[in-house]
Amino acid sequence: MLPFRVGEPDKPAQDFFSSSMASPKKKLQGLVAATITPMTEHGEINFSVIGRYVDYLVEEQGVKNIFVNGTTGEGLSLSISERCRVAEEWVTEGRNKLDQIVIHVGALSLKESQELAQHAAKIGADGIAVIAPFFLKPWNKDVLINFLKEVAAAAPALPFYYYHIPALTGVKIRAEELLDGIQDKIPTFQGLKFSDTDLLDFGQCVDQNRQQQFAFLFGVDEQLLSALVMGATGAVGSTYNYLGKKTNQMLEAFERKDFSSALNHQFCIQRFINFVVKLGFGVSQTKAIMTLVSGIPMGPPRLPLQKASREFTDNAEAKLKSLDFLSFTDLKDGNLEACS
Repeated sequence: MLPFRVGEPDKPAQDFFSSSMASPKKKLQGLVAATITPMTEHGEINFSVIGRYVDYLVEEQGVKNIFVNGTTGEGLSLSISERCRVAEEWVTEGRNKLDQIVIHVGALSLKESQELAQHAAKIGADGIAVIAPFFLKPWNKDVLINFLKEVAAAAPALPFYYYHIPALTGVKIRAEELLDGIQDKIPTFQGLKFSDTDLLDFGQCVDQNRQQQFAFLFGVDEQLLSALVMGATGAVGSTYNYLGKKTNQMLEAFERKDFSSALNHQFCIQRFINFVVKLGFGVSQTKAIMTLVSGIPMGPPRLPLQKASREFTDNAEAKLKSLDFLSFTDLKDGNLEACS
């Protein structure tokens, strides 16, 4: 059986999860949407649409877990007070609707990270995650663990996750090395968000920690099927905001051991991601796609990021339609790609 249960809009897959604070013994599993922070055209946070956003994830995409204020959410471009209010809004709107809400509390300042961790505990989040500090960097495993330990200690009742994304942080400490003995230093450690393409490192994280019951959350959406084969117990990603339903179909096929269908679903998702990557794909473009697919205005990103171009949005829309991710009634049948 698949190591996690798959969510469907009308059949929640993680009924055992509490809508309030989760105990460290409850594993975060399944798809986790890395949430976007909606903004107005003037760059202020648009809190008013977060309730609609929650309903859309649950009802349309079958996604009931979220990762707030991460890379996709522009967390490190927000002020501390903004990050707190965004977290509060997601917890409030997600109550009795979402299974788990993990708040990213990483910051360059230890004190700020601790403040955010304490706030997450106070508002009833289900877990916290921390990225490695990336300006004055930890130079080895012990230094990084010392930093993470101090943040985790600020919220001792919350499950703690390490957010591994070396391409952005420049911190090249292997996750396999970090996990060795980590619960001796951080008792609340429950797993990691692994946002890297190094499947050797990921595989060894799983292989060497089979007795620990950690959550191994893969963060490279276009390679998720490979990670499932290696033991991923869940996935955190930006595309699950608007391709959650399609990805859940892949997970369901994997669970019933229909690997041919699972591969077809992964290839279908890859066709879209490969297309937009060639156009230039990041947080700005994710906001544009989510606006297009969901009808909920995500607004522009905050500087220094630039708003996605109209040309990008038009091209992405055409590709989504050709893959049957959107209505394609305005396209000729000959333009529809095989994506069953």
